[in-house]
Amino acid sequence: MKFSENWLRQHVPTAATRDELAATLTAIGLEVEEVTALGAALDGVVVARIVSAEKHPEADRLQVCSVDTGSGTVQIVCGAPNARAGLIAPLATVGASLPGGLQIKAAKLRGVESFGMLCSAKELGIDADASGLLELPADAPVGQPLAQYLGLPDASIEIKLTPNRADCFSVRGIAYDVAAASGSAVAPLAIEPVPAMIGSALAVELDAGADVPRYCGRVIEGVDATAPTPVWMAERLRRSGVRPVSFLVDVTQYVMLEIGQPMHAFDRDTLAGPVGARRARKGEATKLLNAQDVALDEQFIVITDGAGAAQRVVALGGVMGGYDSRVTEATVNVFLEAAHFAPAAIIGRGRKLGLHTDAGHRFERGVDPELPRTAIEYATRLILDIAGGAAGPLTESALPEHLPQPRPVALRRARLARVLGLSVADAEVERILQALGLAVERSDDGWNVTAPSRRFDIAIEEDLIEEIARIHGYDRIPTTLPGGASRLIAPSETRVDAPTVRRQMAARDYLEAVNYAFVDAAWLQLWQAGEGAVALANPLSAELGVMRTMLLPGLVAALARNAARQQDRVRLFELGNVFHAAAGAPLETQRIAAAVCGDARAEQWGRAAQPVGFHDLRGDLDSLAAAAGARLEYRPSAPAWAHPGRSADVWRVDGGRVLRLGWIGQLHPRLQRALDLDVEVVAFELDLGGLVERAIAKAGAQSKYPSVRRDRAFIVADTVPWAAIQATVQAAAGPSLRELVLFDRYQGKGVETGFKSLAMGLILQDESRTLTDRDVDAVVAEVTAAVEREHGARLRA
Repeated sequence: MKFSENWLRQHVPTAATRDELAATLTAIGLEVEEVTALGAALDGVVVARIVSAEKHPEADRLQVCSVDTGSGTVQIVCGAPNARAGLIAPLATVGASLPGGLQIKAAKLRGVESFGMLCSAKELGIDADASGLLELPADAPVGQPLAQYLGLPDASIEIKLTPNRADCFSVRGIAYDVAAASGSAVAPLAIEPVPAMIGSALAVELDAGADVPRYCGRVIEGVDATAPTPVWMAERLRRSGVRPVSFLVDVTQYVMLEIGQPMHAFDRDTLAGPVGARRARKGEATKLLNAQDVALDEQFIVITDGAGAAQRVVALGGVMGGYDSRVTEATVNVFLEAAHFAPAAIIGRGRKLGLHTDAGHRFERGVDPELPRTAIEYATRLILDIAGGAAGPLTESALPEHLPQPRPVALRRARLARVLGLSVADAEVERILQALGLAVERSDDGWNVTAPSRRFDIAIEEDLIEEIARIHGYDRIPTTLPGGASRLIAPSETRVDAPTVRRQMAARDYLEAVNYAFVDAAWLQLWQAGEGAVALANPLSAELGVMRTMLLPGLVAALARNAARQQDRVRLFELGNVFHAAAGAPLETQRIAAAVCGDARAEQWGRAAQPVGFHDLRGDLDSLAAAAGARLEYRPSAPAWAHPGRSADVWRVDGGRVLRLGWIGQLHPRLQRALDLDVEVVAFELDLGGLVERAIAKAGAQSKYPSVRRDRAFIVADTVPWAAIQATVQAAAGPSLRELVLFDRYQGKGVETGFKSLAMGLILQDESRTLTDRDVDAVVAEVTAAVEREHGARLRA
């Protein structure tokens, strides 16, 4: 929101300097982004009239002008293309000092004397236009100081508003906040109703329900549309960032900036009546003021003219007027419109058409529903005073049941003191609330406060506390540390905590990644993992429309981005939650995932490069499981995203419990091509809860008797996994087996095709005695028989 400092001061008298005013605005939450000083040093600059303009005898682009200063005539050499006889423009007389430090002196230009300088708006520091002299109205008083005529010095102040402060999209709305902060009061805005002078009127019909609960209109006949916009109005518009267009358009803009109600002016002669407001119909189209043809659907609100089959769309409600019904210099009769549009009916409609308008910006955030009648009366008075004409009766159509109704909000004295941490005097609380335009009524424990219709943002007690805090001053609220007793909770010994898991992964040369929990639904479908995905009701974007059901899609995408940027060796892991639809709230599960590509180890001179593989990642996972004392088994599996024959389900098998944790393996080549990955990726994803559970460690005596090792090599079918043989050996060996080591796997000469040789070491030990050869032989024999019986194995010679 940009506005004129002088305009604001007209509504709220204050002795604060410009810097103090800017600081106050920022302190109360209306952050000042820019202050542009205008006409700060214009002493010696007067309104002047060019009496004659003759060609310079020595220069084609210069003119020798005779200029009336109001106290005499001076000769000025001027090069502006619009310098001409009869033009009224600013003249900087000899001795004047312009913004930027330019000193005006008598000079000779190509041999012709010049006693001053005719000025452009840029040279005066009041606008960026440097295309020619600043042209003043024909009735501008010659000889009057320019600063006095233009209401200078002034400043253009731009503030940044939060979405909840729609009431500050007007000078008057800002004035209430300034008045409350500075201890002053907002000057009354006297807008007397304009009595009807003619009977001309257009009926208004509302057929949009709560979307358009109020619509006001008035016919004004005999208007002079060519009347120039008064200087005071045009300057206020310019300083508010609005370029004057024509008087009838400028009036509607002026009223909107001053009191906050967007308006529109129709050429009455283009309307047949009645005027209506309704939802657009599918397939309808219209041409807007910017000459853009737009196709509409049921989401848009339209203003219509006529009835039955002759009804046509003449404006896009709350966004922009129509081209065919616009006012022009030929307009004689005007129909003024001011309506209240519900924010929900306007939000996003302009953006859908690639439009951003001041009206749409305001209606999206909320406009005072009580303003339309006031705005019509104000605009009518301005038009009649400046452009003449005769006003008809003000026509209003309203649906009271759909209009917001003010309701009191209780503010408790004790709650205010508790939240702010200080006691604000009752008189100060009442002063602040009343200065903001709120109705205050005392109660036993505080106040009952009713917000004006323009303050949509005040609905609960905390809103009122915020108002007190920002006006009383955030800097006056003491900084205190929170108090209270806190209970120390010792970390659980029954699970490995997340920091330990992260340190363990970092020690294995992994980097942690953090990805969005929101993903693209099409992305999950690519992984064939979209079943049970939770869709978001209000996603940040279409690409972040559902909650993730796996960590790997995001993690592998991060790996792919790194690989595409010349990172040959990438090792990433992530701890995060995944979500699945369930009865009631979504089911949330914490998981850990890792994805690797490139060499198994960092490049070094003492070891040849070797691509990372399944067993490298398995070693990292076994190391992580060891921190919880978990024993893992790997059983072949082939989910949709996995490479057949190179993936496995991960099971935790210890303590008499068997629990599936997740998956480990290589990604399917088809998926890698779809992800544009030129490298093989090995990954795992497991439920973290089952992985990090651990039994409480118990101290036990170490056996003082020696251990015995016996090695055995079996030839077994290549399809038999080591995990199955391991389980058989452990069950057959009994309690004397302390450790089982697989130290060789061989296929080749001496072993027939389709078989493999597995060599293992059995380490036996007893806690109460030294094992004899007979004891050891009995255990080895039992193990050999069990492996041969259950897996069709035979001892290798």
